[in-house]
Amino acid sequence: MAAQQQPGGPMSQPGMQQSAALQHQHQQQQQLSQQQDFDPVHRFKMLIPQLKESLQNVMKIASLNLAHNTSIDNGIKSSDTSVQRFDKSLEEFYALCDQLELCLRLAYECLSQSIDSAKHSPNLVPTATKPDTVQTESMSYAQYLGMIKSQISCAKDIHNALLECSKKIAGKVQPQGIM
Repeated sequence: MAAQQQPGGPMSQPGMQQSAALQHQHQQQQQLSQQQDFDPVHRFKMLIPQLKESLQNVMKIASLNLAHNTSIDNGIKSSDTSVQRFDKSLEEFYALCDQLELCLRLAYECLSQSIDSAKHSPNLVPTATKPDTVQTESMSYAQYLGMIKSQISCAKDIHNALLECSKKIAGKVQPQGIM
């Protein structure tokens, strides 16, 4: 009697493990697709086939409308038959072009931000946990502190300049308000 399988026993374990593995894999795929949705280059690559299809649609509708209008002008057909609207397909094409432009602008901004980041803090500081991996381009901690102090000084100068400008603007606004 001990040899009988009970529900939820060892036979159901592989099925549950497989289900959990599939669910975990599905979650990873969702996270990857969400990350790719935020990547402007990946989004651009995803929009290109849609743009091609939309352009084909615009050209097809334009040719159908041109043929239809030609037949009406020649007196072969009446204008009773409906044709697809060219303006709708053109609007869809322009919407995709706008999305592509936004993707390219965002990618450019990301690239310029990365370049600026590398320019203003180009060298890494070696960590104490990995002293073996000291790079020839890395800076010492003292050099890093000096760079940070200069950045803080620059930020303070900008802050003070902005405060001074706001006081000047506020000073000019007050006499006009008194009148």
